[in-house]
Amino acid sequence: MGEGATSGALVGYFGYGSLVNRDTHRTEIVDALPARLKGWRRHWVRRDEASNRALLSVRREAGAVIDGLLVLDRAENLAAVDIREERYKRVLIAPDDLELTGGVPSDFPLYVYEASVCEGKGRLEIIQSYLDAVLQGFLREHGRAGVERFIHETDGFDAAILADRKRPTYPRAVTLEAEEQAFFDALLMQITPDFASFVR
Repeated sequence: MGEGATSGALVGYFGYGSLVNRDTHRTEIVDALPARLKGWRRHWVRRDEASNRALLSVRREAGAVIDGLLVLDRAENLAAVDIREERYKRVLIAPDDLELTGGVPSDFPLYVYEASVCEGKGRLEIIQSYLDAVLQGFLREHGRAGVERFIHETDGFDAAILADRKRPTYPRAVTLEAEEQAFFDALLMQITPDFASFVR
């Protein structure tokens, strides 16, 4: 069992990337609530020193706030979530770090997953099927304005987009509706000048 994994106990973890999309969850969660995390900024980082592939991560930054999803899960499932997030370290956060309609639970531990920053050369590469899962989650939980905030409040979107939508390489890939695809691509076109050349 994971840290604090007493049978029947609960834990919370704040998702800010693919965890925002409930279709990517692989444990039987108890609940999930749209939320905002204060004092952290989202950014793309290199997955490892041998690769240009990008992962979403967060870093502490005073005054920053990011949208996401507070997932309430059984503590015995935490080990499985840790395996899913194997490139991340699980960091304790305080209830006061979260903004949540109806109040933040304070009777069990709350976490966020933070990836290690790897040094390397070459332009970062974002897998499109991964990004699709993330953006679909934000659309469902935070609406179109939430997707736009995600794009504009995430550092590192000067990365290349690897077009694998037709043959997804992301293990928890999702299916987009035509209007979702058009909306996401139009937003990316605005901030990534060569986006069109990657998705032909």
